[in-house]
Parts: sequence; structure tokens; C-alpha cells
Amino acid sequence: TNRTHHQPRGEQSSSAPTGRLRRTPPTTHPTMQDNQRNYHAGGAEALRLAAGEGGKKYGDDDHGIVRKRTEVENVVLEQEEAAGRVVGLLPAEDDDREALPDVDMFLPKQLQGALFVGHLVTDLDSVGGAIGAAELYGGTAVLASEINSETEFALEKWGVEKPRTVEEVLKENPDADICLVDHQQTSQMNPNINMDNVVGVIDHHALQSKTIITDKPIYIDIRPWGSMSTIIAHTFLTHRRRPPVKVAGMLLCAILSDTLNLQGPTTTQWDRVMVAVLAELCKVQDIQLLASQQFKAKSRELAHLSSVGLVNGDQKSFSFSVPGFTGEVGFAVVETTDDDIILDRLEELLPEMVACKKEKGYKCLFLAVVNIVKLRSKLLICGPAELSLAQEAFGGELLEGDTVMDLGGRVSRKKDYIPVITKVIKGGWTPPLKRGPSTVNLNLLGALEKDPNDPYGNFSRRGSIFQKANLRGSVRNLVHGSSKNDLVDLAEMASHAEEEDEALMI
Repeated sequence: TNRTHHQPRGEQSSSAPTGRLRRTPPTTHPTMQDNQRNYHAGGAEALRLAAGEGGKKYGDDDHGIVRKRTEVENVVLEQEEAAGRVVGLLPAEDDDREALPDVDMFLPKQLQGALFVGHLVTDLDSVGGAIGAAELYGGTAVLASEINSETEFALEKWGVEKPRTVEEVLKENPDADICLVDHQQTSQMNPNINMDNVVGVIDHHALQSKTIITDKPIYIDIRPWGSMSTIIAHTFLTHRRRPPVKVAGMLLCAILSDTLNLQGPTTTQWDRVMVAVLAELCKVQDIQLLASQQFKAKSRELAHLSSVGLVNGDQKSFSFSVPGFTGEVGFAVVETTDDDIILDRLEELLPEMVACKKEKGYKCLFLAVVNIVKLRSKLLICGPAELSLAQEAFGGELLEGDTVMDLGGRVSRKKDYIPVITKVIKGGWTPPLKRGPSTVNLNLLGALEKDPNDPYGNFSRRGSIFQKANLRGSVRNLVHGSSKNDLVDLAEMASHAEEEDEALMI
């Protein structure tokens, strides 16, 4: 029988792909009443049997506490029938790929044998997506930079070996073909990658400034979904390929990470369906527990990061050239389960933002601290230009001497932050008048050095004039002081200050 499979179109459909789909017999796909199969719908079916509709029971007695189901649990329950049908159509786990010769002809040959690599300051979607793409297309997953604690958790959870770095592999094979995943901007590429060797891009971000330019046609797969790993999971299914459990687990964790447990504003119906399918493939016992564990792993690392790491860790730049404003705006994001831990370090973060802004030549630099539990965020403001732009773009309540703005429920750089800033700048916003361009000597900002004795590999800034305690206390007063100068003028004010021998991690 020639099976077909129709996917939902856009956001209008609320179900998984439909069509001539049949469940496999109970011996291979037990029904939802089978109590032995407690991984059904990511453990949400066991939840329903124990506590009834809408709840989850803690404890085995009649006095157990019942809580309301989370969004991710509701989603896998809503999609579990569709997920079961999709999984039922896939070959058995022990099927040899050679038994499906009709599959490979639909996959792009130019990706076979390629290195699949994500962006610098790599995250779970970059790594999980690269691992999935390498399995799907027949290549090798490599790292653009060191992994974070959330990615480390996922690799350990699913028993996946940490990929090698792209530098290591390119030393052995300098002419290896490259497929970029989860990015397509040159500013996010590992500098060791030769643009002439790029043969493909798989991504879910907008085509903005610094998009790669190639001399030859390459394979492009860019979809407006919440996660790049959703694209890889969907491609597995449309080619009737069953990803190995380890790969499916990495893709599942990556989608949960990039969509904030399916609650982020970039989440699409495709992400929801793929989470349900992957949870089924992985036999996840408790989908909410998995999501909580990996987000806790991510937050643990933030507490140990230096201000240099926090400001630069997840930072992207956006170029503008419009009447009244030409230059780059940097926007960094820190996601955490406890934003107070980050905001308590405001006196360290603001000077580091100023130093970073000066070093990279940004016209503005923002840092958003996103609470991934409460789904709320706060914006750190390091100068008068940032204050003016933030007020016009977001208009949130100002706190901490106008150095912090409450952004409410805005949590996505891609959907909530950059589009609004872009609209304001293109609408005619101009930086506030000031005395003139800062003439601060970059040497006054100090040098970044890695402490060999730091187990977290933090960078510290040594020899910076911002290390002076009296200057750090003045940061808040200079955001919109009478001189209307950018905070980098703080460096000029201290150019004759006595240097301290002891470094301060900022």
C-alpha cells in the first residue's frame, strides 16, 4: 500500500499529520489502556490514570497532592494519538537501512559526509540538531565551541558521546564539506570554517545582517519553527526514518530548550507534534521531569559564570543603516530559573556591558535576564542611548536608578525584542545628543584572561579602570547624568586613577 501523510498547514491545524495512517498491532504499539506502558504520551497517560483529568498526583496514597498539568504535559496528551500513528508508520528499530532503498534518493547528496556544526557560544539546539542531522544525512557532528551545562546534561542523559571540535576535525581534513546548523550569519560562524566549503544551511532564524554569501548554490532548509531540531525530527519522519533513541532524545531536549518547554512565543504546532512523537520514540516516563531537570542544569552554570561570560555568553549583533542611525546593536540574553541571582550582580554586569560595547564597537548593547519559570524578563541598561531606545521600544517600568527595565512577559529575542527595536530604529529613532564620541583608550578597559585555576574556565578582566570600587558605585548615576555621556566616559573620568594590582572579576 502506498501510504501518504498530510501535515498540518501553518498554525490553523491543531493536530498531527493525518491521512491513511494506522496504528500498529498492540504487540508493537500497546493501546493507552495498557498499564504496563507508562511512558505513553511522555508519561502523561499514567498521570491521567492516577489523578484524573487535569491533574498530577504525588504519592501513592489517597492523600497525595494533585497539581495542575503543565503545558508540555497537556501538549503530549493532546497529540498522543497522532504521535502514535506517526510512530506506527516508522520501520521497526532493528530494520536495516538497506531495506529502504527508496528513502535515500530524496535526501540531498551534497550533505553526505559533511561536518554539521552549530554557532559559536553553542547551545543545546545547535548540538542536538547537529547530532540529528549527521545521523539523518550521513555525516559527522562537530562543535563550534565548548558546550554549556544544559547540553552536557542532555548528552549524559541519552548516553551520547560529546562531539569533537570543528578545529580538531579540520586539522585532519581541511577541505571537509560543512553544513551550518542553527545559524547562517558569518558573525556566528567558527572562524576556522572556510566559506568555500559550506555546502548547506539548516536553520530557523530570520535572514538578517551578515548572512553568508556563497559562490555556488548550496542546500538550504530554513523554516519558521521554534527549534532547528524540529526541522531535523520532521525530516526523519517525512522520509519514514526512525531516529535512534539516543538521537531522538537529543532532539527532544533541544526542542524543549529552544521553545521554553513549548511555552515560548516562537513555539509552533510543528514543535508540539514533534515533541509528542519524540517522547513516544524515547519512551519518556515523565516529560515534565525531563524538562525540569535540563533547565535546572542550565541554570546551575549561570551562578558560576563571570560577568564576562554572562554578557558575552548568548550575545548577537544586528546591523542597521537608516537615516539617523548607522551601526550595530548588541543584544545578550541570560535565561535562568532565578533572576535575582543575576540581578544581584548588577554592579558587576553594567561595567562589563560598557567594556564589551566599547570593544565591539556597538552603538547600543542590552542584556535581557529571562526567568524561564515565570516567563518574565528584565532588561539591563548601561547608558543613555540604551535608555532612550528601550523607553521608545518597550516603555516598561524603570528600576534600580534607571539601569533596569521590567519587560513583563516578553521573553524571546527573536520575536519580542529585536523586531520591536528594529521597528523603532527604522521609524526614525536617533540616539540622544551628547558631548561627542568617547575617546577612551581601549587599553584602559583591561585584558581578558582565563584563570587556569578556575574549574568553570571563567574569563576575568584584569587591569580595567572599572575595578575601582568608587567608580563601580557611580555606574547607576551615569546612565542619564547631566553630561548625557555614554558610560564609556566613566573610563575617561578614571584615566588618571591609581591602578590596582588585584584583579576583579567583572
